[in-house]
Amino acid sequence: MVLHERPHILLLVLFIFISNFLCISSQYTPSYACDIDRNPSLKEFAFCNTSLDVSTRVNDLVKRMTLQEKSGSIVSVADKIDRLGIPSYGWWSEALHGVSDTGPATWFNRTVVPGATSYPQVILTAASFNESLFYTIAKVVSDEARAMYNEGVAGLTFWSPNVNIFRDPRWGRGQETPGEDPVLTSRYGVAYVKGLQETGDQNKDRLKVGACCKHYTAYDLDNWTSVDRFHFNAVVTKQDLEDTYNPPFKSCVFDANVASVMCSFNKLNGKPTCGDKELLQDTVRGEWKLNGYISSDCDSLEVMMKDQKWAKTPEEVAADALNAGLDLNCGDSLKNFTEKAVKRGLVRESAVDRAVTNNFITLMRLGFFDGNPNKQIFGKLGKQDICTQANQDLAREAARQGIVLLKNSLGSLPLVPSDIKTLAVIGPNANATKAMTGNYAGVPCKYTTPLQGLSEAVRTVYEPGCTDVKCASTHLFEKAKTAASNADAVVLVMGTDLSIEHEALDRIEIDLPGEQNLLVSEVAYSARGPVILAIMSGGGMDVTFAKCNPKISSILWMGLPGQEGGGALADVVYGRYNPGGRLPMTWYPRSYADSVSMTNMNMRADSATGYPGRSYRFYRGETVYPFGYGLSYTLYVHHLIKAPSHLSVPITKAHTFFNATNDVCNGLTFNADIMVTNIGKMTGSHTILLFSYPPQVIHDSPHKQLLDFKKVQLGPWERASVNFTIDVCKQMSVVDKDGTRKVALGRHVLQIGDLKHYISLKN
Repeated sequence: MVLHERPHILLLVLFIFISNFLCISSQYTPSYACDIDRNPSLKEFAFCNTSLDVSTRVNDLVKRMTLQEKSGSIVSVADKIDRLGIPSYGWWSEALHGVSDTGPATWFNRTVVPGATSYPQVILTAASFNESLFYTIAKVVSDEARAMYNEGVAGLTFWSPNVNIFRDPRWGRGQETPGEDPVLTSRYGVAYVKGLQETGDQNKDRLKVGACCKHYTAYDLDNWTSVDRFHFNAVVTKQDLEDTYNPPFKSCVFDANVASVMCSFNKLNGKPTCGDKELLQDTVRGEWKLNGYISSDCDSLEVMMKDQKWAKTPEEVAADALNAGLDLNCGDSLKNFTEKAVKRGLVRESAVDRAVTNNFITLMRLGFFDGNPNKQIFGKLGKQDICTQANQDLAREAARQGIVLLKNSLGSLPLVPSDIKTLAVIGPNANATKAMTGNYAGVPCKYTTPLQGLSEAVRTVYEPGCTDVKCASTHLFEKAKTAASNADAVVLVMGTDLSIEHEALDRIEIDLPGEQNLLVSEVAYSARGPVILAIMSGGGMDVTFAKCNPKISSILWMGLPGQEGGGALADVVYGRYNPGGRLPMTWYPRSYADSVSMTNMNMRADSATGYPGRSYRFYRGETVYPFGYGLSYTLYVHHLIKAPSHLSVPITKAHTFFNATNDVCNGLTFNADIMVTNIGKMTGSHTILLFSYPPQVIHDSPHKQLLDFKKVQLGPWERASVNFTIDVCKQMSVVDKDGTRKVALGRHVLQIGDLKHYISLKN
């Protein structure tokens, strides 16, 4: 290189650097409307005037829009409207258990935001039965979501949580849900929505980010044998719809004021949910009073046209969806066919105006039309608020709270690290990374694998045992058995990953995959010390073989525990944390999957056909482990302090039941006070599950149902008084065959653990 050329090259390098920096700065900036700083003429528009109320602003905006502009604003990638100063907006972001890049409106890169905190998959968090944890996780997730929006790599509307009922153990997306119980699922949904949406100020109409409860409704089959979600017609009774499938969605709207409800792919009783006026306009918008927008699942309108053959033309499908109450189409069908549908007289422009209004009201509540977000309430959040140590510590704590101890023979756990010279860590998930996070995980800040977590305290020897979780070959078994025979203790980390169960893939069997059962049994036979089986999965497993094998001393279910799952497992195994998780779903024997079709949506058993029913509320057959089951390293006893033995209902005529919507319900409550004592040697977090057994006077009532749950933290020999206030009509009602909620008179049984109390309702 000639010396006098160097200044020119340095100037060129500097120019390229500055150009790239400016390019990055312009590319990764938040998207927002009403940028009056850059375009002062926007002050003329009332919709940019933040001193006006939201309705006035949105009405002004809609009146200024053409039909073509409206059509381009009711799809997931909304068109920009330059003349009104409105940029394109991507509606689809995901935050199921941390900010995800599944939705195209949110992404990660090394330059701006390389990753976000990945919390346990929902099914494990739900196992904590801890509402404050549900809320706290969502609040932190919304911090990271807003931070990413401010950095220009995320939207403001997140299509989470999933509040479908985990009806069948084979469902690949059951991992995304809070489980099989409508009370737990509803409480999870409400807490998570509030954590995402609440701003912390006095303006209740303002949203931090917009949540979405999905997938409405009776959606819990993806791709099972020859049936897929696009073609499946869910045949559901009014009774099951009202008491099982719909309550979580109703709670999202009523109790959490969720910004959105998403309709599902499947048909319900012969009609696509996204084209069903009774479901959308009459129920969600009308009866429940949704203050937000109704979105389709992605390409649902195209599915209605091509897969379900719902109409002859796409214009008819667009019209049916809009007339049914749909506001937003994930996809582009409404953009392409709405204008033609209006001109053909299939749908009125007023229906389009309604959809646009509901969508823009949500964006107004998010501050999208308030100008530069850096000058707004969450404007200071940035990359420094993502993947903080506190957030990652919360991920570890959430996993610890969810882990369920299923078996612990002779107190084999916890292990004492000083007693372990060598620990054999065996199994296809022993060094798992992505398997820990499950669906909609995004890019975690980092991973702490089970092997890493367990290796921090003791010397470990690692053998995978199988090449992957499908475990099709036994050629690695000998090395695993040798490691077990030479170790003081063994931890087997088995289970599934997304190659076994995920969106669009349901399981066929509910055993451990492939030859995993054989690996576990042979390792246990070879081991000279305690054998701990840890199962990583989204759904339940038939592990009867391990439950009954005396050589397998302990069984843990660790769900899909998120980025810190390995550390959480080690905390439990070494006794740094006393497990207190409870199963949020029933674990059935393999015979259940062999005999019950996934397509049967009935929750109630049918003795005439031999159908056994579903969930702990209606299934009375044999279980591997029941709903709500979970052990601890300590023992808790319950004592009833006070509860009424009878309750008078102010009705004049003698009936066996009364309607739960009746005026008689006002103030019909009672209190139950329980004393809980930790009689063990370790501090622990204890879940108190309050069940009831209602009188069987209403057709096909559940034989058992969860009324309430609470969490207490107790030290050794510490006790605490816990109060339950029971609203009789809301919590003790059941649903009749016509879908009407009623309360049975007569003797109800309340149960907490081994404690039972009888209360009679009478007029």
